[in-house]
Amino acid sequence: MGTGTLAIGSGRMFRYAFGSLLLLAGMTLLVAHGLEWLDLEPRLSRALQGGALCALGTALGAVPVLVIRRMPQALGDTLLGFGAGVMLAATAFSLIVPGIAAAESLGMTPWGASGLICLGILAGAFGLYLVDRRVSGATPEMLVGTVEHPVIPPRIWLFVFAIIAHNIPEGMAVGVSAGGGMPDADSLAMGIALQDVPEGLVIALVLAGAGMSRMKAFLIGAASGLVEPVFALLCAWLVSLAQVLLPLGLALAAGAMLLVVTHEVIPESRRNGHDKLASLGLLVGFCLMMVMDTALG
Repeated sequence: MGTGTLAIGSGRMFRYAFGSLLLLAGMTLLVAHGLEWLDLEPRLSRALQGGALCALGTALGAVPVLVIRRMPQALGDTLLGFGAGVMLAATAFSLIVPGIAAAESLGMTPWGASGLICLGILAGAFGLYLVDRRVSGATPEMLVGTVEHPVIPPRIWLFVFAIIAHNIPEGMAVGVSAGGGMPDADSLAMGIALQDVPEGLVIALVLAGAGMSRMKAFLIGAASGLVEPVFALLCAWLVSLAQVLLPLGLALAAGAMLLVVTHEVIPESRRNGHDKLASLGLLVGFCLMMVMDTALG
């Protein structure tokens, strides 16, 4: 079968996929009841719900690996471009602009507020850069462990770990906006959840294509988003301690997300020659997130 087509698995795989969807739906209801039982402070609860929504988006994205052996490269690049557009719009309209407004509400001048946000953006990007350096410096033995069959190439694990690390600023963004009581916190969480869907699919398909079983690839892809509710809750708690942390937290998350988009997502979406499709996906994703932030937020 050519590389430009979707390779569909057996009927048993369809049943696995359907069962996984039902399992995710049941887990979502269970988590929702669990959040009510925890009786958290409203802003912390909102942050945890937003982070859980993002994790659910990643898990849903991984489900098709149970029935699809490979995906057309053009479609994958378009989805990556779409995710880049969503993240760029979220950075601008959900993080940077509200961050400047939050800094000004603390009594800072427009120049001072913009300067603080600039420093936060640079610090957030540098922090994620250091994380990437640590991941890239891992040895093959650390990445593949002692499993002998199949041996997943270290570069595949590096790719997976990089995406998981990139989920951290997304969780930060959700937590800071919810913890700070931002009016567009819910639309930000929804937008990030949307762009997490292709991320979960990409992780699962890459692992399955490298020789891992479909079920194991699905589980790793689904679990890759669990860092988001953790960091969402942590950052919401930190912001709730001191309001001055709100603009700085928004700027840190914005810087990290900008580095992810420009250094990883956009180059990867254009690496295989589908520049126009990747650009179209980026524009559609940007416009969709902008509407969610400005018209629906």
